[in-house]
Amino acid sequence: MNKKIKVALSILFVSIFILGFLIGAQGKRTISSGDDREIYHYLRTFSDVIDIVKKNYVEEVKDKDVVYAAIKGILESLDAHSSFLPPEMYKEMQSETKGEFGGIGIEITIKDGFPTVITPIEDTPAYKEGLKAGDHIIKIDGKPTKNMSLVDVVKMIRGAKGKPVTLTVVREGFTAPKDFRVVRDIIVVKSVKYRMLEDDYGYIRIVQFQERTAKDLETAFKELVKSNKDKPVKGIILDLRNDPGGLLEQAVEVSDKFIEEGLIVYIEGRKKDDKAMKFYARKNNDYLGPLVVLVNEGSASASEIVAGALQDYKRAIVVGTKTFGKGSVQTVFPLGDGSAVRLTTAKYYTPKGRSIQAEGITPDIMVDNNIVRGKDKFTPIKEKDLSKHIEPEKNMKKEDEPKTDKNQEKPSDTDDFQLYMGLQMLKGWEALRGK
Repeated sequence: MNKKIKVALSILFVSIFILGFLIGAQGKRTISSGDDREIYHYLRTFSDVIDIVKKNYVEEVKDKDVVYAAIKGILESLDAHSSFLPPEMYKEMQSETKGEFGGIGIEITIKDGFPTVITPIEDTPAYKEGLKAGDHIIKIDGKPTKNMSLVDVVKMIRGAKGKPVTLTVVREGFTAPKDFRVVRDIIVVKSVKYRMLEDDYGYIRIVQFQERTAKDLETAFKELVKSNKDKPVKGIILDLRNDPGGLLEQAVEVSDKFIEEGLIVYIEGRKKDDKAMKFYARKNNDYLGPLVVLVNEGSASASEIVAGALQDYKRAIVVGTKTFGKGSVQTVFPLGDGSAVRLTTAKYYTPKGRSIQAEGITPDIMVDNNIVRGKDKFTPIKEKDLSKHIEPEKNMKKEDEPKTDKNQEKPSDTDDFQLYMGLQMLKGWEALRGK
């Protein structure tokens, strides 16, 4: 097969793929003749560009690289969360939902052209080395990251267990960039952690929503009762701080553990007349007692679904700082060569119809964990700060302004002021609920 035929076939393949993608994106809508002409017009331009690259670029370009780059460009131009996953990346993503993967343990996004930490995952190398939410990574092993794609950033950060990676970080409060040398490891994220607090109160922390989170939560309930000498706990603190989210179905199942009945969350696609997908409680509740939920700027996605549902039903008092604001749903479409398309397909809404996209969940009671103002203070990154983020909607109903404790003083017996305040609220539950 001569070179001209190969080039022609490459152009034909890419054109068919792009056309199929664009037609598929229209859903069931029939394309009018005007739309048809416009698509073919731009596909011709696209084919011309590929032809020019194949014939004139200084080095030979592989067909696969051209096609992958085109797909990647389409998806990354849409919003902050749509992306193309090459085979190796798709395989790693599947490992993450099972709670085990290689790397340093950070959730990142792109902000202002630089990879930026959404949250370091608890008990991982990044967390232990002191990386924080809002850190801008300006270099990886000395290589500048400005305008680097998220996929390329992830490739550089991940690697073999035991090999270090140096991240050069800019942080509010730093007078100069600082290097963090982090040793890669196999990241095994324990989804649910728990322990008893004082006076028969329980503490449950959800680190990330994975395949077994709901089952692990059931175990936590049982173990807390066992630790409490088989007596029911008086109240529970559910800690969702710095939880980057995860699986939607697990967020629904976790919410179901605390809610007797009713709508938990619903999602709607592009067309408002499309039937919304609704998720209801199935009376699988394990705990209906006093409940305080802790959130902060690192609580995102699935965490916000849980906090929003519990807040709407007044099932819990939500305490902390405003959440990240990721209210969009991504669907993964596997492709034939082992790669996949991760596409934003819908937005999710709380039971009362609140959209969280770029807005977040506002706690019932605002409690800042940085009690000494100005100390280790940073500006947290939120969904609304991301380039190409989906704009927020006007919520159906303006919620009451959150209460703020203006006389916060750091207690002598703990460094975790939000947890301390949550425990005090549990102790005064009846009085608070009465109000």
